[in-house]
Amino acid sequence: MSKRPRKKQRRKVRSKPKRRELKLDELTAILDRAKELGLTAEEHGKLAGAVDTLAFLTAELELKGASIRKLRRMLFGPGSEKTSVVLGEDSSQQDSGEDAGEGSENAEPPSHEDRSTEQEDKPKPRGHGRNGAASFKGADKVELLHDSLEHRDLCPTCEQGKVYHQAKPAVLVRVRGMAPLSATVYERERLRCNLCGEVFTAESPEGVGEAKYDESAAAMIALLKYGSGLPFYRLEGLQKSLGIPLPASTQWDLVHGASDLLEAVHEELIRQAAQGDLLHNDDTTMKILDIEAMLSEHKDKGGTDRAGSRTSGIVALGEGHKIALFFTGVQHAGENLADVL
Repeated sequence: MSKRPRKKQRRKVRSKPKRRELKLDELTAILDRAKELGLTAEEHGKLAGAVDTLAFLTAELELKGASIRKLRRMLFGPGSEKTSVVLGEDSSQQDSGEDAGEGSENAEPPSHEDRSTEQEDKPKPRGHGRNGAASFKGADKVELLHDSLEHRDLCPTCEQGKVYHQAKPAVLVRVRGMAPLSATVYERERLRCNLCGEVFTAESPEGVGEAKYDESAAAMIALLKYGSGLPFYRLEGLQKSLGIPLPASTQWDLVHGASDLLEAVHEELIRQAAQGDLLHNDDTTMKILDIEAMLSEHKDKGGTDRAGSRTSGIVALGEGHKIALFFTGVQHAGENLADVL
């Protein structure tokens, strides 16, 4: 017995709303007339804000500068309290995962419009393209205002619409080379009385201080030396070639003088490392001329059997972080680890 073929059900097609061309100046005129009919200032401000929002969103859509997801964020804000929103950090990878419905229990599944713009909003994979302006977090930022236009001014091109402030400015990144340590020479004017001989000198700018090298100079030298492995004599040659001399002996004096300020930090790191769940230690030879001379002298007197100096490294793991400690001297790694514990 053959089955009767089913009739295909016709899909109901929604009729698209008719598009009406509305000019912004007409809406503004309607608002002004409505205010004359008895609207309060607060009510008029709300309606004006709604008109401005409509004009902004229409302009974004016509320029194809906003996806459905971007418009949703403009209107309703972020969907959850993400780290990037609370702390203001750049976490594009976290945003993309949360927008796709990951990382949030209440996240709604992506709609058809969201999937259609997935390629547009998806962040570029690592290793492709150049660094964007958002990557230059340590750069100086200069805000440049338009020289002739302000928010809601009449458009100079069509002379009918109004210009609106855009959320994202046009960005230019300019990178310039400079010495690791820069210097400023203040030439203070001096005036001398031709009768009594009194000399009057211009005051120094506020915040300059009396010291030739400030705290940031010592911190940068220490970072270059112990953080990036740049020897003092290499930094001396680089600074000399760039016209800002910085002798190796001066570098050592600055770092040594600032080390006392970090003694409390070092002691606290040792205390926290001792509380670690797992500790690794090892050592390697490290020749220090002063220690070598001391060991040689003591060995001649029969006072020590140490053969040389070494640097011990201790890495403590605990509570989701690592602490690395380094000790240079005549002790072995086990002895330094015992001191830490």
